[in-house]
Amino acid sequence: MNFPFYIAQRYLRSKSSQNAVNIINFVTFIVIVIGSASLFIVLSGFAGLKTFSLSYTNIFDPDLKATPTTGKFFSVNPEQEQALAQITDIASFSKELEEQVSFTHKGKNHFAYIKGVDQGYTTTTEIDSALIFGNWFYAPQQGVAGIGLTNKLGLTINQTRNPLVVIAPKPGKGSLSQTKPYNELPLVISGVYSVEEDLDHKYVFTDLALVQALLEKDTTMVSGINFKLLPDADTPELRNKIAAIFKNTITLKNREELNSSLYRMLNTENLATYLIFTLVLIIALFNVVGAIIMMILDKQQNSKTLFSLGSTIKDLRRIYFVQGVIVTTAGGVIGVLLASILIWSQLAFGWLKITPSLSYPVEYRLVNILIVLATIIVLGIIASKIASSRITKKLISI
Repeated sequence: MNFPFYIAQRYLRSKSSQNAVNIINFVTFIVIVIGSASLFIVLSGFAGLKTFSLSYTNIFDPDLKATPTTGKFFSVNPEQEQALAQITDIASFSKELEEQVSFTHKGKNHFAYIKGVDQGYTTTTEIDSALIFGNWFYAPQQGVAGIGLTNKLGLTINQTRNPLVVIAPKPGKGSLSQTKPYNELPLVISGVYSVEEDLDHKYVFTDLALVQALLEKDTTMVSGINFKLLPDADTPELRNKIAAIFKNTITLKNREELNSSLYRMLNTENLATYLIFTLVLIIALFNVVGAIIMMILDKQQNSKTLFSLGSTIKDLRRIYFVQGVIVTTAGGVIGVLLASILIWSQLAFGWLKITPSLSYPVEYRLVNILIVLATIIVLGIIASKIASSRITKKLISI
C-alpha cells in the first residue's frame, strides 16, 4: 500500500486526543456533504424546470422547420414535395401558412395569428395532444383556438350560429375607399388547446386551403414546412438535401434554434446558479484547509517521528494532501447519495408541489453527478494542496 495513503487513512480512522480537533473534522465533513448535496439538488431541479419549460416546444415546434430566407412566404411545387417525400430520414412533413389577422366574435376583437395547416400537421407535431376541449378540425370551415383567445372572445365549441370571424386585409395596392378592402372567413371552433399563456392567446388553427384563399395566395404558397425526423436521422446531411431541393431559398431551424432566446435564458440561469453554489462550496472548503492545518498541528510529534525515520517533507505533505482529498471525495459521494434519495423520492411520490396537482419537476441526470463530483474533487485538491504546503522543516523542528 502507498505509504502516504496508508498513514492518511490511519489518521482519518483514529480520533485525536484533542476533542476540538475531532469536532472540527466532523463539522468539515458535514459541510462538504451538505454542500455537494445542495449543488446536486439544485442542478436536478433546474434540469427538471428546463425540461418543463421547454415541454411546450415539443408540442408546437417540429424537429426541423423550413422558413423563407427573405420575405414571409415561399412556393412549394409538386416536384419539390415529391423530392421531400423521397428523403428517407424524414418521417413526415406538413405545410403551413401563417399571418396576423383580426378575430371578431359578438362585438369583441382580438389580433392574433391564423395558421393554416394541412392534414399531416398532427403527425408532424403533437398539437392535438394539447386539446382540452373538443376535437381537432376535420370538417370544412372549422378551427382550433387557444384557451386564452377563446376566453377573451367568449367562444364556444361547435357554435354554428355565431362563428368566429377572421378578417384579413386584401393584398395589393387597392384604394381604401373600395367597398370591402378585406376578406372574411367564418370559423366554427371545433376544439380548444392549452399549452402556455402566450401561445394560448396567439394562434387559431384551420385548414391550409382556407387560409390560402383568405390571404389570396395560390395553392403553392406557404410560410413554412414542418419536418418530423426519424430518431437516427443524419441531421447535417438532411439539411443539405432539403436546402438543395429549394436551391438555398429557405432557412432550416431545429427546435433549439426556433426558441434560441428561451434556450439561452435557461442555460444562462443554470450556469449562474452553478457558479453561485460553487462559490458557496469554495467558502465551505476553507473549512478543509483549517481542518488539515489543525490536524498537522495535532500530529506534529508524529510528523517529527516519521521525519526522523526517513520520511521527506514531500512525503509528509503528501500524507495530509491525500487525507484532504479522501475527506472531500467521501463527503461529495455521500452528499450525492443523500441528494439522490431526495430526488428519487420526489420523482416517485411528488411530495413537493408547485400547485395541488403539479409536482415540482426534477430530473435525475448522470451528467449532474459528474459535475458535482468533479467540482468537489477539484476544489478539494486545491484546498488540500494549500493546507499541506504548511508543513516545513521549521514546523517539524519546533
